[in-house]
Amino acid sequence: MQKVTKERLFELLLARHKDNPYAKLSNLPNPFLLKDLPKAVKRIKSAILNNEAITIVGDYDVDGVVSTTIMVDFFNKVGYKINHIIPNRFEHGYGLSTKIVDLIDTGLVITVDNGISAVEASKKLKEKNIDLIITDHHTVGKTLPEAFAIINPKQYDCTFPFKEICGAQVAWYLCAGIKKELNLDINMSDFFDLLCVAIVADIMPMTDLNYTLVRHGLKSIKNSNRPAFKKLNEVFAKKFYVSDDIGFMIAPKINSAGRMDDASIALSFLLSKNDIEANESLTLLDELNNYRKSLQEMITKKATNEIIHKHNAIVVWGENWHEGVIGIVASKLSNKYKKPAFVFSINNGVAKGSARANAKINLHTLISKCSSLLIGFGGHKNAAGLSLKQENLKRFQEEINLYLANTSKEDLHIKYECLGELDVSSVDLEFLSIIEKFEPYGLENKKPIFKITNSKVLKIEFIGKDKNHLKILLNNDGFIFEALKFHHNEPINEEFIDLIVTINKNEFRGEVNTQFLIEDILL
Repeated sequence: MQKVTKERLFELLLARHKDNPYAKLSNLPNPFLLKDLPKAVKRIKSAILNNEAITIVGDYDVDGVVSTTIMVDFFNKVGYKINHIIPNRFEHGYGLSTKIVDLIDTGLVITVDNGISAVEASKKLKEKNIDLIITDHHTVGKTLPEAFAIINPKQYDCTFPFKEICGAQVAWYLCAGIKKELNLDINMSDFFDLLCVAIVADIMPMTDLNYTLVRHGLKSIKNSNRPAFKKLNEVFAKKFYVSDDIGFMIAPKINSAGRMDDASIALSFLLSKNDIEANESLTLLDELNNYRKSLQEMITKKATNEIIHKHNAIVVWGENWHEGVIGIVASKLSNKYKKPAFVFSINNGVAKGSARANAKINLHTLISKCSSLLIGFGGHKNAAGLSLKQENLKRFQEEINLYLANTSKEDLHIKYECLGELDVSSVDLEFLSIIEKFEPYGLENKKPIFKITNSKVLKIEFIGKDKNHLKILLNNDGFIFEALKFHHNEPINEEFIDLIVTINKNEFRGEVNTQFLIEDILL
């Protein structure tokens, strides 16, 4: 394995983006390549001219909240008042449901980040003579809803050239189409700060179109005029943002509202008109996020005790596990045990579940094979939601594992793709600046991961309030360095170890240093 020096690192990262057809904003795909978008914008134009009620129906995750924010903000710029509904996870369930339809009496309904599976709700809207425009990005099922227009790049006959975009991007493209249709003077790049958050939070492939939009979006957040982002800039006091800042600091705050209470709190934050409103909403989001963390830790411990380790997929359940955190728990279990994970919460005989995977297999395809056992399901390759009767849980567990019985470990969990053997002595702030130069990172464009072999363990200690983070002092070819592994409390007894690491920036009391973060210990 070739040693990775600064020069080698720059070459490898530069090569990742040399064929990006959307490297320049002027090369972004035309909105009207999206199937049904041309007819949708004409219908929206008609609604505006005839002063019809327009209702946006969003979703309670980050992508859904951001999608709704973009639509509301856009129509505010147009000067046309619209209604908006974000379902409450606990009261209404996901997306455009029949319960949501009961709240709408007239006009035009536009879904954002949902709707592609809303077959029953679409029929009910049709009975009310209410037109429906669906904008979504989730996997298209066999039966389509009855809608005036369906804008989803994953439709087989959609000519949009880049399929892996999030719901907020579809909503943004719809707004761009409306702008052109109405000949409006609105700068669509004003939404890059919001788009950036949604793309990262929804774990879209960080390549091509997404890479370019997030690259610009990270800069937009720092210079944003939105009171919400101004407040975040004040709190975080960062010189510039990287993708991890979105994934680990901003997105969890926004997500906590829909997970723990009501997503309208997050929407209010993003739509804040001044510093006072932003501060009040952010304080509430922080409280909800802290509550989320404590619940998540408790349920993770319970779920871990239920794992059948010989299975190729984790399928666990419990009574009244908080529905708002089971998705995160599934993600944690999937990453730790390197296999797909399904976590269910049982309430009144119904099990609602979240599935997560980092695998070559497609979760949506896998779940569809068990559709006869389910009440409903939806999602995409690496994340899905599903529900079934409690009595079918054991059979679902058996069937999922039967389908995966002959699946290799390589297909169950994508291995770390190391750039090479790290020249540990070359790691300094200049090395780190090369990594940062090629931000953002994410799915299919992973933050550089390196291998370090044959390092001598000099000292180990467990740090943090709960002593659940591992710090190791190591010697590699005469170079002494420290490495950290978070949420790891198992001792190491070997004298020499191999590591898989990433390089991170550590800022503490004004000092900036490089930090080795351990992804895996190869004993």
